[in-house]
Amino acid sequence: MKKAFLTVFLLILSNSFMTFAWYGHLKFRQISWLHHIGLFSIILISWGIAFFEYSLQIPANRIGYNGNGGPFNLLQLKVIQEVITLSVFIIFSILFFRNEHFRLNHFIGLTFLILAVYFIFKR
Repeated sequence: MKKAFLTVFLLILSNSFMTFAWYGHLKFRQISWLHHIGLFSIILISWGIAFFEYSLQIPANRIGYNGNGGPFNLLQLKVIQEVITLSVFIIFSILFFRNEHFRLNHFIGLTFLILAVYFIFKR
C-alpha cells in the first residue's frame, strides 16, 4: 500500500511540473520580464521545468509497476496517470486561467475517465 501511495504522490507532483511546462508559458505575456522572449527561449524554459517532471515520473512508474514489485500493472499505471493529469490540469486552468470555465461536458468527460479507472482495476 505504501508503494501505491508513493506512486500516486510522485505522479501528482510530476504532472504538476508537466502542466506548468506545457501550459504555464501561455501566461508569460502577463509577466513583464518574460513578455518579449522568443519561442526558442520558451522551449528551453519548458524543457527545464519538464526535467523535474521526468525526475518524478520515472521513479513513480518504476516504484508502481508490478514488474518491479509495485502494485500496478502497466495499464493501471497509465490510466492513473491520465486521470491525475486531467485533475491537475483542471485545477491549474481554474486557478491560473480564470477566463477558462469548467463546464458540464468537462465534468461528464472526467466522470467517464474515473469510470475507466474503475473498469481497468476491476478483476
